[in-house]
Amino acid sequence: MNKIFMAFTATVFASVSHAQMLSANDINQATFTAENAALIPVNYRKWVFVGAPLTPNALNDGNAAFQEFHNVYVEPSAFDHFAETGDWPDGTQIVKELALIYQNDNDELGATYEVSGHGYQQGEFSGLELTVKDSARFPEMPGGWAYFSFGHHAPPYAETATAFAAESCNACHAGNADTDFVFTQFYPVLRAVQN
Repeated sequence: MNKIFMAFTATVFASVSHAQMLSANDINQATFTAENAALIPVNYRKWVFVGAPLTPNALNDGNAAFQEFHNVYVEPSAFDHFAETGDWPDGTQIVKELALIYQNDNDELGATYEVSGHGYQQGEFSGLELTVKDSARFPEMPGGWAYFSFGHHAPPYAETATAFAAESCNACHAGNADTDFVFTQFYPVLRAVQN
């Protein structure tokens, strides 16, 4: 009986501690230079991977706005906060690393025949972008969200990036994203934890 009580108490304490952490908004923050340029987050490929949308040129009359795979990662403390509350907190970081479509005798749809079947596979990395929600640092940006690109090319990427103007990204996200400038409708990992 004593062991059961102790286990229950430990579970309750852990739950309360986690809730207190989230309510304290203890979110890992992006790193910026003195000139307000963002630095590439460390170990972003170890963050929570939420999906890899693809809208290839071959399915968009050769003019897809985003023709690469978009490997999207959310910083873990922000992901936990979103899972707990349904809200994206200030400090949220979302990385989008681009990958070209794999080239191997691609057909008229841009797809290839591989051991897994006919479809699209990822080729080489071709760019890195970062989204940060920081209302204090970017009060002029709608929703407090700022968008950065470290280059649309193979690595190595630029070490720093300055925020795009609000009209470059915020308007599209504001008008089309399901949850506070984030396209949760395209990511079942996010929908699965959304309150």
